[in-house]
Amino acid sequence: MKKILTTTVPAALIALGLGATAHAEIRIGASVSATGPAAFLGDPEAKTLEMLVEELNAKGGINGEEIELVLYDDGGDANKARTFATRLIEDDEVQAIIGGTTTGTSMSILSVAEDAEVPFISLAGAIDIIQPVKPHTFKTPHTDRMACEKIFEDMQKRGITKVGLISGTDGFGASMHAQCKDVVGNYGIEIVADETYDPKDADMTAQLTKIKNAAGVQAVLNPGFGQGPSIVTRNYKQLAIDLPLYQSHGVASDGFIELAGKDAAEGVRLPGTALLVADLLAEDDAQKPVVAAYKAAYEAKYKMPVSTFGGYAHDGFALLVNAITTAGSTEPDAIRDAIEATSGLAGTTGIYTMSPENHLGLDLSAFRMLEIKDGGWTIVE
Repeated sequence: MKKILTTTVPAALIALGLGATAHAEIRIGASVSATGPAAFLGDPEAKTLEMLVEELNAKGGINGEEIELVLYDDGGDANKARTFATRLIEDDEVQAIIGGTTTGTSMSILSVAEDAEVPFISLAGAIDIIQPVKPHTFKTPHTDRMACEKIFEDMQKRGITKVGLISGTDGFGASMHAQCKDVVGNYGIEIVADETYDPKDADMTAQLTKIKNAAGVQAVLNPGFGQGPSIVTRNYKQLAIDLPLYQSHGVASDGFIELAGKDAAEGVRLPGTALLVADLLAEDDAQKPVVAAYKAAYEAKYKMPVSTFGGYAHDGFALLVNAITTAGSTEPDAIRDAIEATSGLAGTTGIYTMSPENHLGLDLSAFRMLEIKDGGWTIVE
């Protein structure tokens, strides 16, 4: 079998949005938000993809063929993401795409990928990406609806029946807000206050004061991602609100604790992945080998903590590699069919089993309810 020389994309070219020009037989495209407001999500995604391609090629690639990664930085701009998706398909001739750091960029990419019938694996959280099911679109993070269900399940166990919402108005925040309102009644919980904030707002004390004064409120939930939830958490502490505070999986990283401050973040709960508590996993946990290997490799290479978001890229790449390997083909249709047939694939986010009706392949058991204690993550039993 002919060996194809690997073509990688230097960091300088990524910053300019320039891909590789030489073509390998296995070409994987990616558009992530490595810079801009969602860089805390996209940067570890880009680093992860580069690392995994390098590692796999060093081992001989897939079925003896090395991989070419064509990586673009869309900066979180949905229009750029659409342009890069078109370029990946028409100019770079990739067989599949990983990316879409945010809901907005994912929706742009999937519209192009679906038209071209090229498999796309999104790294964003909104349920709209995969529901209704789209033939060529899959994703690796849990949905925002699942996050709501996991949070309300925990609230129910704590006897909480009245909750206040403070949500970001960005794509993710608005989507999760809608999903939480849709399922909250299933858990016997009533929303008694409902406030929003713009992702660019620097202070949310007015909204939090209204929630604090709402009749009977017993806990607060913040659907959102980016810097907004960190500001909410700091303001929460400043207002001395003595109620449980829940955040979304959109801020499940050490970076959230650093931005919010360890003191303010103390006691915050959110649904997260096994990756955040790798050292606390039981030895017989099916995800432990995958999580431990990724964490060790990433932290050794980049000298920084691994993140949930890089884990989403890890799992997207794992799904593609598994699909190409099992299909024995690099044809987009064969890859798509093999992704949809994925069964029992352990990733950092959960164990994936796809089907024609389910292009996520995870259930609530993939989420771990976590609580911040002493500046670190613990598992809520």
